[in-house]
Amino acid sequence: MSKLNSVTLNNQQSESLCELPILSGATGPDVVDVQTLYKQTGMFTYDPGFTSTASCRSAITYIDGEAGVLLYRGYPIEQLAEKCSFLEVCYLLLEAELPNADELKTFEKEVTTHTMVHDQLTNFFKGFRRDAHPMAIMVGVVGALSAFYHDSLDIHSPKDRHISAIRLIAKVPTIVAMCYKYSVGSPFMYPQNKLKYVDNFLRMMHATPCAEYEPNPVLVRALDRILILHADHEQNASTSTVRLAGSSGANPFACITAGIACLWGSAHGGANEAALNMLKEIGDVSQIPIYIAKAKDKNDSFRLMGFGHRVYKNYDPRAKLMRETCHEVLTELGLHDDPLFKLALELERIALEDEYFVSKKLYPNVDFYSGIVLHALGIPSNMFTAIFAMGRTVGWISHWDEMISDPEQKIGRPRQLYTGAVRRDVPDRW
Repeated sequence: MSKLNSVTLNNQQSESLCELPILSGATGPDVVDVQTLYKQTGMFTYDPGFTSTASCRSAITYIDGEAGVLLYRGYPIEQLAEKCSFLEVCYLLLEAELPNADELKTFEKEVTTHTMVHDQLTNFFKGFRRDAHPMAIMVGVVGALSAFYHDSLDIHSPKDRHISAIRLIAKVPTIVAMCYKYSVGSPFMYPQNKLKYVDNFLRMMHATPCAEYEPNPVLVRALDRILILHADHEQNASTSTVRLAGSSGANPFACITAGIACLWGSAHGGANEAALNMLKEIGDVSQIPIYIAKAKDKNDSFRLMGFGHRVYKNYDPRAKLMRETCHEVLTELGLHDDPLFKLALELERIALEDEYFVSKKLYPNVDFYSGIVLHALGIPSNMFTAIFAMGRTVGWISHWDEMISDPEQKIGRPRQLYTGAVRRDVPDRW
């Protein structure tokens, strides 16, 4: 707490005066501590979407949307994406420091030895239709993990929380790959301990019993970077959902499932899938001017997906990195002349040069580029959000662990501004 400030609140009928503490973090805006507001004044705050509300203290991720800054544990996302692997970033988010060589080796081995799922878990897939959305399957299967790994569900045990975190980081990629294989009617491909994290996942996605898959190093690095860029993003909707579910004492597998369900929304994790579907709707480079005009028309419901960001009022720092990766992948695979990718690159060029988009800072965001990259990797668009969940799992479990360890933690209980009928009596009808 840095200081006290007197805040005057007007309540129409009377004027209430109360003093509320102002709290200062390591960086970023100060916050007014309103925990005693109701006690002092009989009033609540009103903040739909919690856009001006700090719901917790956290030392994991920091965002400055005006400056286009994203830090994991203080490290700029640009440096992490250039110099680190995804598992190094996982270790950082979980342990608050980057690992040394020995720590990384131990961590990689720990994750690798937990990539298998219980064989009975495979029976769950048979209960879903073949055309079920992968996120629907993930909600069911990840939620079921608590029924198989109940030996580590004591949320007050640091050891149990650690093993649950490792299990989730290790098993979610296996489940994601199984969702894909089930949807296309192919046999499940089990993980191999000799392979690294991303290589293992791509093999589980693309190999078959009759044809092995040799991951292209450029594509491996591209997916590794996608996972790093999506690993955490402060108190977004799905992370807040995980924290709220966890505040009740729910087990970590249930909490991560709640995050997956929230991520499924098109306004959150489904944005990269929506961006690719938009490109398919536009169809051809010649149609771009028509859709640009529609996007500028306030009376037209069409919106350019993958442009602009709710938090970043400047350029999304992840987008620059993803743009580089996008061009590396297209060059490696010789896809610059593919009609869909030509369309995407032309739309990108116009958005970066057109005065309308520049003035409104509607720059291409990370979802625009990651959708293009994932499509180039041969991953269908309905799998995009599942892969997003794969990257975000470590962020969710890091926030869950931080919340459980916080002495100020209490069950989430937002209040409301009631607008319904006031008290009334049920009439005598007979």
